[in-house]
Amino acid sequence: MKICLINGHPDPSPERFCSAIADAYATAARAAGHSVEQIALGELDVEFLNTAADFGLPPSEAIQSVQRAISDGQHLVIVYPLWMGTLPAKLKALIEQLARAGFFLDTGGDSQSWPIKKLKGRSVRLMVTMGMPGFAYRLFFGAHSLKGLEAGVFAMAGFKPVRHSIFGGVEMSAGRREAILAEARKLGQAGR
Repeated sequence: MKICLINGHPDPSPERFCSAIADAYATAARAAGHSVEQIALGELDVEFLNTAADFGLPPSEAIQSVQRAISDGQHLVIVYPLWMGTLPAKLKALIEQLARAGFFLDTGGDSQSWPIKKLKGRSVRLMVTMGMPGFAYRLFFGAHSLKGLEAGVFAMAGFKPVRHSIFGGVEMSAGRREAILAEARKLGQAGR
């Protein structure tokens, strides 16, 4: 399987736990025979969009290379931390940049299946880290930002299945972190 793996932590420091998760996933996936292209958000120059007209224009070459990696892949994995109840602003900006020039959707024309989902045939897994326990994010906060990202971006673009892993309590103990890394390795080996 061809996998595009995005470390969605805006800090490029390899000490970030999202980097460890991404590396664990990638190492296990490659050992199982999968092809993995890793992209680190912290190393990308990502601008914020300021007008609706910008969505119709092609993004920078750096963003187009990420679009190609997603298009060439069969599976997309994004690892990111939960910040203030949602994804980091730089990751949101990357997703907006990726959506430019009709990459996710074709909303023009009079198609019977409007909008046209441009990324059908691919699956996605979102891996979210957080300090709070994962059940608290689900129970008390309804995992609202994750659900919005799944339905409003990836399902809308045609990804299926859209899966997630909520990794709560990342600061609890070294044992908890090792359990998370073991789960990432298991998912990487399976290409899920």
